[in-house]
Amino acid sequence: MTSWLGIARFGLVQAALGAIVVLTTSTINRVMIVELALPAMVPGLLVTWHYALQVLRPSWGHGSDKGGRRTPWIIAGMAALALGGFGAALSVHVMALNMLAGMAVAVAAFTLIGAGVGAAGTSLLVLLASQVAEARRPAAATIVWIMMIAGFIVTAALAGHFLDPFSTRRLLAVAACICAGAFALTLLAVRGLETARPAPRRDEAKVPFRAALSEVWADRTARRFAIFIFVSMLAYSAQDLILEPFAGLVFGLTPGQSTALSGVQNSGVLLGMVLVGAASTLLPRLMSLRSWTVAGCIGSALALALLVMAARVGPGWPLKPSVFALGFCNGVFAVAAIGSMFNMASNGTSREGVRMGLFGAAQAIAFGIGGFAGTVLADVSRLAFGSPVMAYATVFAVEACFFIAAALLAAAIGNRDGFGAAANPLVLAARHQASGS
Repeated sequence: MTSWLGIARFGLVQAALGAIVVLTTSTINRVMIVELALPAMVPGLLVTWHYALQVLRPSWGHGSDKGGRRTPWIIAGMAALALGGFGAALSVHVMALNMLAGMAVAVAAFTLIGAGVGAAGTSLLVLLASQVAEARRPAAATIVWIMMIAGFIVTAALAGHFLDPFSTRRLLAVAACICAGAFALTLLAVRGLETARPAPRRDEAKVPFRAALSEVWADRTARRFAIFIFVSMLAYSAQDLILEPFAGLVFGLTPGQSTALSGVQNSGVLLGMVLVGAASTLLPRLMSLRSWTVAGCIGSALALALLVMAARVGPGWPLKPSVFALGFCNGVFAVAAIGSMFNMASNGTSREGVRMGLFGAAQAIAFGIGGFAGTVLADVSRLAFGSPVMAYATVFAVEACFFIAAALLAAAIGNRDGFGAAANPLVLAARHQASGS
Protein backbone atom coordinates (compact mmCIF):
# COMPACT_ATOMS: atom_id res chain seq x y z
CA MET A 1 0.00 0.00 0.00
CA THR A 2 1.10 3.56 -0.74
CA SER A 3 2.98 5.47 1.97
CA TRP A 4 2.25 9.04 3.06
CA LEU A 5 5.02 10.18 0.74
CA GLY A 6 3.30 8.36 -2.10
CA ILE A 7 0.03 10.07 -1.24
CA ALA A 8 1.82 13.42 -1.39
CA ARG A 9 3.05 12.49 -4.87
CA PHE A 10 -0.56 11.91 -5.91
CA GLY A 11 -1.24 15.37 -4.51
CA LEU A 12 1.52 16.86 -6.69
CA VAL A 13 -0.21 15.53 -9.79
CA GLN A 14 -3.52 16.97 -8.63
CA ALA A 15 -1.79 20.30 -7.93
CA ALA A 16 -0.31 20.28 -11.44
CA LEU A 17 -3.74 19.57 -12.90
CA GLY A 18 -5.29 22.36 -10.83
CA ALA A 19 -2.56 24.82 -11.87
CA ILE A 20 -3.47 24.56 -15.54
CA VAL A 21 -7.22 24.56 -14.91
CA VAL A 22 -7.13 27.72 -12.78
CA LEU A 23 -5.02 29.46 -15.45
CA THR A 24 -7.77 28.87 -18.01
CA THR A 25 -10.88 29.33 -15.88
CA SER A 26 -9.63 32.35 -13.94
CA THR A 27 -6.82 34.29 -15.64
CA ILE A 28 -7.76 33.68 -19.28
CA ASN A 29 -11.45 34.07 -18.42
CA ARG A 30 -10.67 37.52 -16.99
CA VAL A 31 -8.54 38.55 -19.99
CA MET A 32 -11.31 37.62 -22.42
CA ILE A 33 -13.87 39.70 -20.53
CA VAL A 34 -11.75 42.73 -19.53
CA GLU A 35 -8.87 43.14 -21.98
CA LEU A 36 -10.73 41.83 -25.05
CA ALA A 37 -14.13 43.23 -23.95
CA LEU A 38 -15.93 40.00 -24.87
CA PRO A 39 -19.34 39.15 -23.39
CA ALA A 40 -19.02 37.06 -20.23
CA MET A 41 -21.03 34.33 -21.93
CA VAL A 42 -18.12 33.60 -24.33
CA PRO A 43 -15.68 32.23 -21.72
CA GLY A 44 -18.72 30.90 -19.86
CA LEU A 45 -19.70 28.75 -22.83
CA LEU A 46 -16.11 27.56 -23.27
CA VAL A 47 -15.91 26.48 -19.62
CA THR A 48 -19.34 24.81 -19.93
CA TRP A 49 -18.04 22.90 -22.98
CA HIS A 50 -15.06 21.70 -20.92
CA TYR A 51 -17.50 20.42 -18.28
CA ALA A 52 -19.78 18.82 -20.90
CA LEU A 53 -16.91 16.67 -22.14
CA GLN A 54 -16.67 15.11 -18.68
CA VAL A 55 -19.60 12.89 -19.64
CA LEU A 56 -16.92 10.81 -21.42
CA ARG A 57 -15.12 10.02 -18.15
CA PRO A 58 -16.61 6.49 -17.88
CA SER A 59 -15.29 5.73 -21.38
CA TRP A 60 -11.78 6.90 -20.46
CA GLY A 61 -11.97 4.90 -17.23
CA HIS A 62 -12.97 1.85 -19.26
CA GLY A 63 -9.90 2.37 -21.44
CA SER A 64 -7.61 2.25 -18.43
CA ASP A 65 -9.48 -0.81 -17.11
CA LYS A 66 -8.81 -2.67 -20.37
CA GLY A 67 -5.14 -1.72 -20.44
CA GLY A 68 -4.60 -2.68 -16.83
CA ARG A 69 -2.45 0.40 -16.03
CA ARG A 70 -3.42 3.97 -15.09
CA THR A 71 -0.13 5.86 -15.45
CA PRO A 72 -0.19 6.08 -19.29
CA TRP A 73 -3.67 7.63 -19.10
CA ILE A 74 -2.52 10.13 -16.47
CA ILE A 75 0.47 11.19 -18.58
CA ALA A 76 -1.53 11.35 -21.83
CA GLY A 77 -4.31 13.30 -20.13
CA MET A 78 -1.87 15.80 -18.62
CA ALA A 79 -0.19 16.21 -22.03
CA ALA A 80 -3.57 17.05 -23.58
CA LEU A 81 -4.37 19.39 -20.70
CA ALA A 82 -1.02 21.19 -21.00
CA LEU A 83 -1.50 21.65 -24.74
CA GLY A 84 -5.03 22.87 -24.13
CA GLY A 85 -3.88 25.34 -21.46
CA PHE A 86 -1.29 26.83 -23.78
CA GLY A 87 -3.83 26.77 -26.63
CA ALA A 88 -6.27 28.79 -24.52
CA ALA A 89 -3.62 31.48 -24.03
CA LEU A 90 -2.78 31.31 -27.73
CA SER A 91 -6.45 31.82 -28.58
CA VAL A 92 -6.42 35.14 -26.70
CA HIS A 93 -3.37 36.26 -28.70
CA VAL A 94 -5.05 35.22 -31.97
CA MET A 95 -8.36 36.88 -30.99
CA ALA A 96 -6.53 40.21 -30.75
CA LEU A 97 -5.66 39.80 -34.45
CA ASN A 98 -8.61 37.83 -35.83
CA MET A 99 -11.63 37.12 -33.67
CA LEU A 100 -13.03 34.24 -35.74
CA ALA A 101 -9.71 32.39 -35.91
CA GLY A 102 -9.15 33.01 -32.21
CA MET A 103 -12.52 31.50 -31.34
CA ALA A 104 -11.69 28.40 -33.38
CA VAL A 105 -8.43 28.01 -31.47
CA ALA A 106 -10.29 28.52 -28.16
CA VAL A 107 -12.83 25.78 -28.92
CA ALA A 108 -10.05 23.35 -29.82
CA ALA A 109 -8.09 24.33 -26.70
CA PHE A 110 -11.02 23.86 -24.32
CA THR A 111 -11.77 20.52 -25.98
CA LEU A 112 -8.25 19.40 -25.10
CA ILE A 113 -8.69 20.79 -21.57
CA GLY A 114 -11.92 18.87 -21.01
CA ALA A 115 -10.48 15.65 -22.43
CA GLY A 116 -7.23 16.04 -20.49
CA VAL A 117 -8.90 16.74 -17.15
CA GLY A 118 -11.25 13.78 -17.61
CA ALA A 119 -8.64 11.25 -18.72
CA ALA A 120 -5.93 12.24 -16.22
CA GLY A 121 -8.26 12.96 -13.30
CA THR A 122 -10.23 9.72 -13.58
CA SER A 123 -7.18 7.45 -13.78
CA LEU A 124 -5.40 9.39 -11.02
CA LEU A 125 -8.31 8.89 -8.61
CA VAL A 126 -8.68 5.21 -9.53
CA LEU A 127 -4.97 4.65 -8.92
CA LEU A 128 -5.17 6.49 -5.61
CA ALA A 129 -8.20 4.45 -4.53
CA SER A 130 -6.56 1.15 -5.46
CA GLN A 131 -3.17 1.81 -3.83
CA VAL A 132 -4.14 3.56 -0.59
CA ALA A 133 -5.32 1.54 2.40
CA GLU A 134 -8.98 2.12 3.27
CA ALA A 135 -8.10 3.57 6.68
CA ARG A 136 -5.96 6.26 5.03
CA ARG A 137 -8.37 7.25 2.26
CA PRO A 138 -10.09 10.15 4.09
CA ALA A 139 -6.71 11.66 4.97
CA ALA A 140 -5.49 10.97 1.43
CA ALA A 141 -8.50 12.80 0.00
CA THR A 142 -7.78 15.75 2.30
CA ILE A 143 -4.09 15.88 1.36
CA VAL A 144 -4.73 15.60 -2.38
CA TRP A 145 -7.44 18.27 -2.42
CA ILE A 146 -5.50 20.68 -0.22
CA MET A 147 -2.52 20.30 -2.56
CA MET A 148 -4.82 21.01 -5.50
CA ILE A 149 -6.00 24.21 -3.79
CA ALA A 150 -2.35 25.05 -3.15
CA GLY A 151 -1.80 24.65 -6.90
CA PHE A 152 -4.59 27.17 -7.47
CA ILE A 153 -3.04 29.65 -5.06
CA VAL A 154 0.56 29.36 -6.28
CA THR A 155 -0.43 29.57 -9.94
CA ALA A 156 -2.66 32.60 -9.39
CA ALA A 157 0.10 34.37 -7.45
CA LEU A 158 2.83 33.63 -10.00
CA ALA A 159 0.63 34.47 -12.99
CA GLY A 160 -0.47 37.71 -11.35
CA HIS A 161 3.14 38.70 -10.67
CA PHE A 162 4.59 37.94 -14.11
CA LEU A 163 1.65 39.14 -16.23
CA ASP A 164 2.21 42.83 -15.38
CA PRO A 165 2.55 44.86 -17.52
CA PHE A 166 0.04 42.83 -19.52
CA SER A 167 0.44 41.83 -23.13
CA THR A 168 -0.79 38.78 -25.00
CA ARG A 169 2.82 37.77 -25.72
CA ARG A 170 3.57 37.88 -22.00
CA LEU A 171 0.46 35.76 -21.37
CA LEU A 172 1.77 33.20 -23.86
CA ALA A 173 5.14 33.06 -22.07
CA VAL A 174 3.54 32.67 -18.63
CA ALA A 175 1.11 29.99 -19.88
CA ALA A 176 3.96 28.08 -21.57
CA CYS A 177 5.97 28.03 -18.34
CA ILE A 178 3.01 26.96 -16.19
CA CYS A 179 1.85 24.22 -18.58
CA ALA A 180 5.34 22.86 -19.21
CA GLY A 181 6.16 22.97 -15.51
CA ALA A 182 2.91 21.18 -14.58
CA PHE A 183 3.57 18.43 -17.13
CA ALA A 184 7.17 17.99 -15.96
CA LEU A 185 6.00 17.81 -12.35
CA THR A 186 3.50 15.13 -13.32
CA LEU A 187 6.20 13.02 -15.02
CA LEU A 188 8.38 13.21 -11.91
CA ALA A 189 5.52 12.50 -9.49
CA VAL A 190 4.15 9.41 -11.26
CA ARG A 191 7.53 7.81 -11.93
CA GLY A 192 7.40 4.42 -10.22
CA LEU A 193 4.21 5.38 -8.37
CA GLU A 194 2.02 2.67 -9.85
CA THR A 195 2.92 -0.69 -8.36
CA ALA A 196 2.89 -3.74 -10.59
CA ARG A 197 -0.55 -5.23 -11.05
CA PRO A 198 -1.65 -8.32 -12.97
CA ALA A 199 -2.76 -7.87 -16.55
CA PRO A 200 -6.53 -7.79 -17.02
CA ARG A 201 -8.26 -11.03 -17.95
CA ARG A 202 -8.76 -11.54 -21.67
CA ASP A 203 -12.53 -11.68 -21.37
CA GLU A 204 -12.53 -8.44 -19.39
CA ALA A 205 -10.31 -6.67 -21.93
CA LYS A 206 -12.74 -7.59 -24.72
CA VAL A 207 -15.87 -6.30 -22.98
CA PRO A 208 -17.32 -3.34 -24.96
CA PHE A 209 -17.72 -0.03 -23.17
CA ARG A 210 -21.52 -0.10 -23.27
CA ALA A 211 -21.60 -3.53 -21.66
CA ALA A 212 -19.15 -2.42 -18.95
CA LEU A 213 -21.15 0.75 -18.25
CA SER A 214 -24.40 -1.24 -18.15
CA GLU A 215 -22.85 -3.64 -15.63
CA VAL A 216 -21.77 -0.75 -13.38
CA TRP A 217 -25.14 1.00 -13.73
CA ALA A 218 -26.88 -2.28 -12.82
CA ASP A 219 -25.03 -2.14 -9.49
CA ARG A 220 -27.67 -0.50 -7.33
CA THR A 221 -25.13 0.98 -4.91
CA ALA A 222 -23.01 2.53 -7.67
CA ARG A 223 -26.09 3.93 -9.39
CA ARG A 224 -27.52 5.46 -6.21
CA PHE A 225 -24.13 6.87 -5.23
CA ALA A 226 -23.75 8.52 -8.65
CA ILE A 227 -27.16 10.14 -8.20
CA PHE A 228 -26.12 11.29 -4.72
CA ILE A 229 -22.93 12.82 -6.15
CA PHE A 230 -24.93 14.69 -8.79
CA VAL A 231 -27.51 16.08 -6.37
CA SER A 232 -25.00 17.06 -3.68
CA MET A 233 -22.54 18.68 -6.11
CA LEU A 234 -25.41 20.55 -7.75
CA ALA A 235 -26.17 22.08 -4.36
CA TYR A 236 -22.46 22.61 -3.63
CA SER A 237 -21.78 24.56 -6.82
CA ALA A 238 -24.98 26.59 -7.18
CA GLN A 239 -23.75 29.40 -4.91
CA ASP A 240 -20.34 29.76 -6.61
CA LEU A 241 -21.35 32.68 -8.83
CA ILE A 242 -23.90 34.39 -6.58
CA LEU A 243 -22.29 34.68 -3.13
CA GLU A 244 -20.18 37.74 -3.93
CA PRO A 245 -22.98 39.58 -5.82
CA PHE A 246 -25.27 38.79 -2.88
CA ALA A 247 -22.78 40.32 -0.46
CA GLY A 248 -22.50 43.41 -2.63
CA LEU A 249 -26.19 44.00 -3.34
CA VAL A 250 -27.68 43.06 0.03
CA PHE A 251 -24.86 43.97 2.42
CA GLY A 252 -23.19 46.74 0.42
CA LEU A 253 -19.74 45.13 0.46
CA THR A 254 -17.09 46.50 -1.89
CA PRO A 255 -15.40 44.18 -4.45
CA GLY A 256 -12.41 43.87 -2.14
CA GLN A 257 -14.62 43.04 0.85
CA SER A 258 -16.64 40.45 -1.09
CA THR A 259 -13.42 38.85 -2.33
CA ALA A 260 -12.22 38.66 1.27
CA LEU A 261 -15.53 36.99 2.13
CA SER A 262 -14.72 34.24 -0.36
CA GLY A 263 -11.45 33.81 1.52
CA VAL A 264 -13.43 33.31 4.72
CA GLN A 265 -15.50 30.63 3.01
CA ASN A 266 -12.43 28.83 1.63
CA SER A 267 -10.82 28.90 5.07
CA GLY A 268 -13.87 27.10 6.39
CA VAL A 269 -13.66 24.54 3.58
CA LEU A 270 -10.04 23.76 4.39
CA LEU A 271 -10.74 23.44 8.12
CA GLY A 272 -13.66 21.07 7.45
CA MET A 273 -11.52 18.92 5.18
CA VAL A 274 -8.67 18.75 7.68
CA LEU A 275 -11.06 17.84 10.49
CA VAL A 276 -12.59 14.89 8.62
CA GLY A 277 -9.24 13.70 7.30
CA ALA A 278 -7.62 13.77 10.73
CA ALA A 279 -10.60 12.37 12.66
CA SER A 280 -11.22 9.53 10.18
CA THR A 281 -7.56 8.50 10.32
CA LEU A 282 -6.81 8.96 14.02
CA LEU A 283 -10.28 8.16 15.40
CA PRO A 284 -11.86 5.86 12.79
CA ARG A 285 -14.53 4.61 15.20
CA LEU A 286 -15.78 8.11 15.98
CA MET A 287 -17.86 8.42 12.82
CA SER A 288 -18.05 6.54 9.53
CA LEU A 289 -17.58 8.29 6.20
CA ARG A 290 -21.31 7.91 5.62
CA SER A 291 -22.02 9.71 8.90
CA TRP A 292 -19.57 12.51 8.03
CA THR A 293 -21.17 12.84 4.60
CA VAL A 294 -24.70 13.05 5.99
CA ALA A 295 -23.60 15.48 8.73
CA GLY A 296 -21.85 17.70 6.17
CA CYS A 297 -24.93 17.81 3.94
CA ILE A 298 -27.27 18.64 6.83
CA GLY A 299 -24.83 21.23 8.18
CA SER A 300 -24.58 22.84 4.73
CA ALA A 301 -28.37 23.02 4.55
CA LEU A 302 -28.51 24.71 7.97
CA ALA A 303 -25.77 27.17 6.96
CA LEU A 304 -27.73 28.02 3.82
CA ALA A 305 -30.79 28.59 6.01
CA LEU A 306 -28.68 31.14 7.90
CA LEU A 307 -27.97 32.89 4.60
CA VAL A 308 -31.70 32.95 3.86
CA MET A 309 -32.13 34.75 7.18
CA ALA A 310 -29.18 37.00 6.32
CA ALA A 311 -30.94 38.04 3.10
CA ARG A 312 -34.09 38.93 5.06
CA VAL A 313 -32.36 40.74 7.95
CA GLY A 314 -29.70 42.56 5.90
CA PRO A 315 -26.56 44.38 7.12
CA GLY A 316 -27.21 43.68 10.80
CA TRP A 317 -26.76 39.94 10.30
CA PRO A 318 -23.33 38.34 11.14
CA LEU A 319 -22.50 37.47 7.55
CA LYS A 320 -18.91 36.28 7.98
CA PRO A 321 -19.70 33.60 10.59
CA SER A 322 -22.56 32.34 8.40
CA VAL A 323 -20.33 32.11 5.32
CA PHE A 324 -17.57 30.44 7.34
CA ALA A 325 -20.10 27.88 8.63
CA LEU A 326 -21.17 27.15 5.05
CA GLY A 327 -17.56 26.65 3.98
CA PHE A 328 -16.80 24.43 6.97
CA CYS A 329 -19.81 22.16 6.37
CA ASN A 330 -19.06 22.07 2.63
CA GLY A 331 -15.51 20.94 3.44
CA VAL A 332 -16.78 18.20 5.79
CA PHE A 333 -19.23 16.94 3.19
CA ALA A 334 -16.82 17.18 0.25
CA VAL A 335 -13.88 15.26 1.68
CA ALA A 336 -16.15 12.59 3.20
CA ALA A 337 -17.92 12.16 -0.14
CA ILE A 338 -14.58 11.93 -1.97
CA GLY A 339 -13.33 9.32 0.51
CA SER A 340 -16.55 7.39 -0.01
CA MET A 341 -16.05 7.68 -3.76
CA PHE A 342 -12.66 5.98 -3.38
CA ASN A 343 -14.27 3.15 -1.43
CA MET A 344 -17.05 2.77 -3.99
CA ALA A 345 -14.62 2.60 -6.91
CA SER A 346 -12.23 0.18 -5.16
CA ASN A 347 -14.56 -2.22 -3.42
CA GLY A 348 -13.06 -5.42 -4.76
CA THR A 349 -15.11 -5.58 -7.97
CA SER A 350 -13.92 -5.00 -11.53
CA ARG A 351 -14.57 -1.88 -13.62
CA GLU A 352 -12.85 0.52 -11.19
CA GLY A 353 -12.17 2.99 -14.00
CA VAL A 354 -15.75 2.93 -15.24
CA ARG A 355 -17.05 3.41 -11.69
CA MET A 356 -14.76 6.34 -10.97
CA GLY A 357 -15.55 7.75 -14.39
CA LEU A 358 -19.27 7.55 -13.68
CA PHE A 359 -18.85 9.35 -10.36
CA GLY A 360 -16.53 11.93 -11.88
CA ALA A 361 -18.93 12.57 -14.75
CA ALA A 362 -21.80 13.09 -12.31
CA GLN A 363 -19.67 15.57 -10.33
CA ALA A 364 -18.46 17.52 -13.37
CA ILE A 365 -21.88 17.75 -15.01
CA ALA A 366 -23.38 18.93 -11.73
CA PHE A 367 -20.69 21.62 -11.45
CA GLY A 368 -21.33 22.73 -15.02
CA ILE A 369 -25.07 22.98 -14.45
CA GLY A 370 -24.96 24.25 -10.87
CA GLY A 371 -23.14 27.53 -11.33
CA PHE A 372 -25.22 28.49 -14.38
CA ALA A 373 -28.50 27.34 -12.80
CA GLY A 374 -27.81 29.39 -9.67
CA THR A 375 -27.43 32.60 -11.68
CA VAL A 376 -30.52 31.85 -13.79
CA LEU A 377 -32.62 31.13 -10.70
CA ALA A 378 -31.42 34.37 -9.10
CA ASP A 379 -32.35 36.37 -12.21
CA VAL A 380 -35.75 34.68 -12.60
CA SER A 381 -36.56 35.13 -8.89
CA ARG A 382 -35.56 38.78 -9.07
CA LEU A 383 -37.96 39.33 -11.96
CA ALA A 384 -40.72 37.43 -10.17
CA PHE A 385 -40.33 39.11 -6.75
CA GLY A 386 -38.88 42.43 -7.88
CA SER A 387 -36.29 42.28 -5.11
CA PRO A 388 -32.69 41.04 -4.98
CA VAL A 389 -33.24 40.07 -1.34
CA MET A 390 -35.97 37.56 -2.19
CA ALA A 391 -34.06 36.40 -5.26
CA TYR A 392 -30.98 35.37 -3.30
CA ALA A 393 -33.05 34.00 -0.43
CA THR A 394 -34.83 31.76 -2.96
CA VAL A 395 -31.57 30.42 -4.40
CA PHE A 396 -30.15 29.65 -0.95
CA ALA A 397 -33.40 27.96 0.10
CA VAL A 398 -33.42 25.76 -3.02
CA GLU A 399 -29.77 24.82 -2.39
CA ALA A 400 -30.65 23.87 1.19
CA CYS A 401 -33.40 21.57 -0.09
CA PHE A 402 -30.95 19.88 -2.46
CA PHE A 403 -28.53 19.29 0.42
CA ILE A 404 -31.31 17.74 2.51
CA ALA A 405 -32.17 15.48 -0.44
CA ALA A 406 -28.48 14.55 -0.74
CA ALA A 407 -28.33 13.71 2.97
CA LEU A 408 -31.34 11.42 2.60
CA LEU A 409 -29.77 9.73 -0.43
CA ALA A 410 -26.49 9.16 1.42
CA ALA A 411 -28.28 7.79 4.46
CA ALA A 412 -30.36 5.44 2.31
CA ILE A 413 -27.29 4.07 0.54
CA GLY A 414 -25.61 3.39 3.86
CA ASN A 415 -28.66 1.79 5.46
CA ARG A 416 -29.67 -0.46 2.61
CA ASP A 417 -26.52 -1.26 0.71
CA GLY A 418 -23.52 -0.14 2.72
CA PHE A 419 -20.92 2.25 1.37
CA GLY A 420 -18.66 0.26 -0.94
CA ALA A 421 -20.69 -2.96 -0.96
CA ALA A 422 -21.59 -4.31 -4.34
CA ALA A 423 -25.35 -4.68 -4.70
CA ASN A 424 -25.29 -6.20 -8.19
CA PRO A 425 -26.33 -9.85 -7.72
CA LEU A 426 -24.19 -10.88 -10.71
CA VAL A 427 -21.12 -9.38 -9.05
CA LEU A 428 -21.96 -11.00 -5.73
CA ALA A 429 -22.45 -14.35 -7.46
CA ALA A 430 -19.12 -14.01 -9.24
CA ARG A 431 -17.40 -13.27 -5.94
CA HIS A 432 -19.07 -16.28 -4.34
CA GLN A 433 -17.97 -18.55 -7.18
CA ALA A 434 -14.41 -17.15 -7.16
CA SER A 435 -14.07 -17.76 -3.44
CA GLY A 436 -15.17 -21.35 -3.90
CA SER A 437 -17.50 -21.17 -0.95
